[in-house]
Amino acid sequence: MNQKEFVRRRKQLMRMMGHGGIAIMPAAPVKLRNRDVEHDYRQESDFHYLTGFPEPEAVLVLIPGRKQAEYILFCRERDPLRETWDGVRAGQDGAIADFGADDAFPIGDIDEILPGLIEQCERVYYTLGIHQEFDQQVVGWVQQLRSQVNRGTHTPQEFVALDHLLHDMRLYKSRAEISAMRKSARIAARAHERAISACRPGMYEYEIHADLIHEFKRHGSVPSYSPIVGSGPNSCVLHYNKNDRLMQDGDLLLVDAGCEVDCYASDITRTYPVNGRFSKEQREIYEVVLRAQHAAIDKVRPGNHWNDPHDAAVRAITAGLRDLGLLKGPLTKLIKDGAYSRFFMHRTGHWIGLDVHDVGDYKVGDEWRVLEPGMVLTIEPGIYIASGSKGVAKKWWNIGVRIEDDVLVTKDGHDVLSAGAVKEVAEIEKLMARPVKAA
Repeated sequence: MNQKEFVRRRKQLMRMMGHGGIAIMPAAPVKLRNRDVEHDYRQESDFHYLTGFPEPEAVLVLIPGRKQAEYILFCRERDPLRETWDGVRAGQDGAIADFGADDAFPIGDIDEILPGLIEQCERVYYTLGIHQEFDQQVVGWVQQLRSQVNRGTHTPQEFVALDHLLHDMRLYKSRAEISAMRKSARIAARAHERAISACRPGMYEYEIHADLIHEFKRHGSVPSYSPIVGSGPNSCVLHYNKNDRLMQDGDLLLVDAGCEVDCYASDITRTYPVNGRFSKEQREIYEVVLRAQHAAIDKVRPGNHWNDPHDAAVRAITAGLRDLGLLKGPLTKLIKDGAYSRFFMHRTGHWIGLDVHDVGDYKVGDEWRVLEPGMVLTIEPGIYIASGSKGVAKKWWNIGVRIEDDVLVTKDGHDVLSAGAVKEVAEIEKLMARPVKAA
């Protein structure tokens, strides 16, 4: 992503902070997978949003109006020995030349330099409770200044939640962000298409998982979360992730998988028959969910409220389940009583962006948030009928269906970023009838 994008974000945040404020934000720490093996590093989303800086052991400081430097980055120094083992570091020169910092200092000097920067300010913008060790450092620097008040040292008067400002900014995606998300959704759609084409009875779920990862990696992306590949009874487990069952003729397969491009996520779910043909009952449930998704997507437009797509999905699913005899009674009463929640127990979507479940309030005060251009959300209704469901005929058991797309609110309505992933019954069955392509 172009550095101008990060400059624009920092300037916008600093305008909101105003003179007298200082924002402090640490990079994500390295996480151990086991003993001395680290997880692949992924930068903290807020830190990435403001800097694009991909390294750990770094701290961002913003001081609006400071003449010497408004944007300061503390980071690791260049170290030829460590770089031989771990790869090249930006160092202070790279932080300035490549990542737009006005000034940069070694991370080891932060205790000597940062208190002096805090001293000049009235307000500290910081997000408490995420990095507890760093919380203690920030509080320690302020306490250090307060202990020197008798010597004429100035101390900030208040702490302000940085995430309150920053997360509202992140809710509205720029053209560059939408471009990254569109690319991410396009890659994920290809991965789903590959999985659908490859799926056959006698395969293991992890083989489909492997097809997804293969497609992500061959296009330079990484998974945005661990894929859910649930067949048969596992299609009814919302957060299933073992992905080790042998898929059988007659099973449905629910695949929930997305990837990241420039740290921006996609999140797509498709459900299809392992043998390539929906049974009568599978198709009936699938088409109820698909109608619900179309109804919900139709409600994604400026001026509607966050909950309008969910209400539309609930109505369509309740009506569909009643038509199939799985629910009985007047439609209005069934909706009011939440009778559908036995089979549809989650919300219809969430914000998506740098995080799969992205930041941003769903309500403003007591009211659902109004949808505005630039917001991106998922639309993902589902029906899950587990084996042994009381009062439900066996023909419906182990049918779990979810259909999920990533949807951008535009000035005129909406744009389905993940539209490249097939979801109509005829499209799925046609794709599964093709010969399996070689990798």
